[in-house]
Formats: sequence, structure tokens, C-alpha cells
Amino acid sequence: MTTAHLYDVSVQWNEDRKGTMSSTVLTQKIEVATPPEFAKGMPNIWSPEHLFVAAVNSCLMTTFLAIAENSKLEYLSFDSKAIGKLEMIDGKYMMSEVELQPEITIANEQDKEKAERVLIKSERACLISNSIKSTIVFNPTITIKQ
Repeated sequence: MTTAHLYDVSVQWNEDRKGTMSSTVLTQKIEVATPPEFAKGMPNIWSPEHLFVAAVNSCLMTTFLAIAENSKLEYLSFDSKAIGKLEMIDGKYMMSEVELQPEITIANEQDKEKAERVLIKSERACLISNSIKSTIVFNPTITIKQ
């Protein structure tokens, strides 16, 4: 595997504070806008802030899936909620924190420690989390369903 990968993303302004995001390698386009918390922001449309938090959360999931497979961890489900905190720091807005709340369900109680190790390893290996300066707060839950 090469050590560098490139990901192209384009944004085209449409109207007001709204545009369309696309990539030459993807068929789906995403409508993006200023979030409603800001002047002229638009509700019900993905914002850069949502996409930032989504990048961290989806990276955790894909990293977990790979590590769980390599570790031969059997699980029934993976769900994760993420909450991004935007605040003013030193006169600039920044995403200061992303709280990750992954929950996996396993069938066997004897897999609980392995599941914990896989979750922790996944958070540490997430390339998006490792690429940002926001604090990552990790609060996993493991449910056993028999």
C-alpha cells in the first residue's frame, strides 16, 4: 500500500449560504450550508461542523470494523453517537472537543475484555482523530446480549 492517498472534494456555491459538495470519484452529492446557529444559517442541511464531527465518528466506525475483523471479535452491532463542541478560543471559533459514544453489542460475556481492547485500539488508530487538534472524549459502552 502506498503511503499517500489523495481525496478530491469540490464545493459549488448555489444560493444564499448553501452549496453542493461533490467528488470526481463519488456519485452522491451532499448539500452543505452555514449552520442555523450563525447569521443567515440554514436548518436541516449538513454543515461543515456536522461533517467535521461525522468524519471523526465514521472514522472510528471504519477503524473499529477493520480492527474487530483482524482481532476476530464477534459482535452483534456497532452504533456510535458523536457530539462536537464548537466554541470561541483565543478569538477564533474552533471545534474544541468531540465526544464519541460508541456502543457495541456482543453475544458472549467472555469477549468483553477483547471488545474493550478493540474499541480503545480503534480510537487510538483513527486517522481523522489523529489529524485534528480537538480533544477526543471517548465514552464506549459494551452491551452483552444473550
